[in-house]
Amino acid sequence: MTIQPSAIFAPRLTVGVTGRRDGTSNHPHVGDVIEAVFETIEARRRQAGSAYETISLHTLLAPGVDQVAAAKATARGWQIVAPLPFGQRLNVALNALPQTPEDARALLAGREPADREVAARAEATRHWIGQARLFEMAEHDAEIEALFLATLEAPGDVEHTVQFSAAVSARAALAAQVMIEQSDLLIGIWDGQRKARVGGTGHTIVTALEMGTPVLLIDPNRPDNWSVFYSIEELVSRKDGGGQDLERLGAVIANVLAEQPETGATELLRERWHPHSGHVTAIYRRIEALFGGEGLPFRALTQSYELPAAIATGSAAALLANARAMPGADLRFVEAVGEQILPAFAWADGISAWLSDAYRSGMIANFALSALAVIAGVVYLPLGAAGGKWVFAVIEFLLLASILTITWLGARRRLHARWFETRRAAEYLRHAPIMLLTGVARPAGRWPRGAGTNWPEAAAHRAFRAMGLPQVKVTSQFLRAALQSLLLRHVTDQQAYHEAKARRLANVHRGLDRLSEGLFKLAVASVTAYLLLKGGASLRLAPSAWAENPSGVFTFLGVALPTCAAAIAGMRFFGDFERFAAISEVTAEKLDQIAKRIGHLLAGSENGIDYAGVARLAHEIDDAVVAEIESWQAVFSGKHIALPA
Repeated sequence: MTIQPSAIFAPRLTVGVTGRRDGTSNHPHVGDVIEAVFETIEARRRQAGSAYETISLHTLLAPGVDQVAAAKATARGWQIVAPLPFGQRLNVALNALPQTPEDARALLAGREPADREVAARAEATRHWIGQARLFEMAEHDAEIEALFLATLEAPGDVEHTVQFSAAVSARAALAAQVMIEQSDLLIGIWDGQRKARVGGTGHTIVTALEMGTPVLLIDPNRPDNWSVFYSIEELVSRKDGGGQDLERLGAVIANVLAEQPETGATELLRERWHPHSGHVTAIYRRIEALFGGEGLPFRALTQSYELPAAIATGSAAALLANARAMPGADLRFVEAVGEQILPAFAWADGISAWLSDAYRSGMIANFALSALAVIAGVVYLPLGAAGGKWVFAVIEFLLLASILTITWLGARRRLHARWFETRRAAEYLRHAPIMLLTGVARPAGRWPRGAGTNWPEAAAHRAFRAMGLPQVKVTSQFLRAALQSLLLRHVTDQQAYHEAKARRLANVHRGLDRLSEGLFKLAVASVTAYLLLKGGASLRLAPSAWAENPSGVFTFLGVALPTCAAAIAGMRFFGDFERFAAISEVTAEKLDQIAKRIGHLLAGSENGIDYAGVARLAHEIDDAVVAEIESWQAVFSGKHIALPA
């Protein structure tokens, strides 16, 4: 069984663009430079040697640089994606720059304004809106429209002007943030003079660098000498020079389009699918069942892994139903989540679960077998079978050979590394639907780095890029539904999971600790009893036979009990149940705080919910997940399957 990798994990390049309205009218050569940069990007893509998906250009479609770049990208067959700061009509009206309230009202009503220049600007914006995939952030349109009209009706009213300017700037900055999150490279047309105006070109470029997105900076005064920057510090220390930063641009594109054939997502897709867990590989989960305190310790532990083809109508059916029911939902996008993201998650999750069982059960088996080997070597003593000691030596040899075989197979098959990698991929994809459906993504520069390999992060990043933004009009009703049926449901489910996991693992830690301690106490008691009997016989207080006859049993217990206690302690140390319980407890607390904040928003007025707040909460859920993965990885990264020495 397999899933199709071409749709979800294929490399995709997404480019954002930002620039002043007059960025090309005052400097017409800038358009030629943008064309040359696009050609360089295309050439680099062709050099990669594969037919990758269409490049996407993300732009706010403001007059000037944005629309010039959109025209040049469209001529190349690139997809235009527009995160608009407002709904379509308000966006057209604001970009048309009407000077009278009558023209503004006409535009807002969908009619032609009297001013021909205003009408021409409106028509240009409408044209590009019609060519683009739109993500309209329209939940504050009514308020901004009222401020817009009030400013035109009373141009001398400073308060209205300030409020209107602040509101428009905040929306532009928010739309720019969405664009940056969706872009692997931001092309900025900027002279470096002003960066304080919120939502302006300088502010957008600085925000991109803060978020780790590389910026290709074109100075309109020297457009041929463009540079690529990775940090604000580089931007501050930049020096004007000749030429073009082709090397860095090539590195950015190569990083996005690299196939990584040996360690890439193809590794995930080559994994063998197991429909259910095995009895032998359930040893670790048996430890949890015995000591977890959840009842029925000897219950059947066979797990059937959900088939990728069945998840959309199975465990994720409620999620998809809620997504379809959201006001103004992009139903095609929802179906794509169900057909691409969720099967990829189910695939990674099922494979990771099987690898987890195999790896951890192998190590638990090594500890158990090591104790059994020692016991087999001395069990002839209480049995009085000294003449057949060789038989027990053979059994001991076979047990030790089994430990060596398990260790060799575990290392050869990379069980530890494969489990780490597939679990990271699964957890990123588990939380992807709620982010994608709300138009939220982790910026290119803020993906964590794994130990040894980064293909899980690259695979998840590509999955986000494959989906992009949904084509929706974000309204207050849409956002309320997203909070209620997507974010809150997801957070509470994950919170409950981590709370239960924390309790179970804490119980396992205490149970193994008590068992190990009890076995050591029994060992001490056994040795003490033997010494008392031996001492009593020496002092003629007891028959010598009382110490001599059971000496083999006492010797056996003196060896077997501490050995078993040490093996149990080794299992506890290897499993690190206490630290994993603490990690899940912290994660549950973070999710609980997020759930409470969502509850506060839902209990408030409709106007209190805006896209910025919903996106912030989605990011915090994502951050909690990444922090949990990093903590978990830090604990287990050095615990390769090894001899229980």
